[in-house]
Amino acid sequence: MTGSFRALLVRDLKLAARVGGSGTMGLVFFLAIVTLMPFALGPDLNLLARIGPAILWIAALLATLIGLDRLFQADQEDGSLDLLRLSPAPLEVVVLAKVLAHWLVTGLPLALAAPLFGLLVALTPEGMLAMVTTLLVGTPALTFIGAIGAALTATLRKGGLILAILVLPFMIPTLIFGVSAANAALGGTIPFSTPFLILIALSLISGVVGTFGAAAALRSAE
Repeated sequence: MTGSFRALLVRDLKLAARVGGSGTMGLVFFLAIVTLMPFALGPDLNLLARIGPAILWIAALLATLIGLDRLFQADQEDGSLDLLRLSPAPLEVVVLAKVLAHWLVTGLPLALAAPLFGLLVALTPEGMLAMVTTLLVGTPALTFIGAIGAALTATLRKGGLILAILVLPFMIPTLIFGVSAANAALGGTIPFSTPFLILIALSLISGVVGTFGAAAALRSAE
């Protein structure tokens, strides 16, 4: 089972590197949102620094949705998903490998790019560190939640809009506690550990629910 997981993970990473698209587009979309916000809000650096974590988290949430509709759809179209269903590896292992590969290509670059984009919203070094930490912990939850929607819409053409409508409400708690943790690190009224630990719990719960939920959705589509 470990060998199957590793092989699937490497396969999806190689395909992402060869085809490209979702990771780069996610970063470009992230940059576009963060760049436009200062123009909309004006040159008030104190205001930008105060709402900077919320801007970055909203941008990261929306950027995560890019490419999610192709998570299982590409394999569905070329028949690879049928072969994966028939393989000895449990479907949950297949889902976990594909979701982890997608996060490594999209979610991880967003988190690592947060300090650079934080300069555009006047974040302090402490704020940049808090954004990297919260995004590293919180973006897996967004990806696993999105995986359920991707599995449900795998057989639909142009299911990206439907996927967004399905999963966005379930991503709101992650957004709330991600922004709360980042604000707490900047001197909020609550300790940083409280929303941060809840954010970790949300990612762990989403990892379990997302893996089994996406696998069940793919089985029902057979």
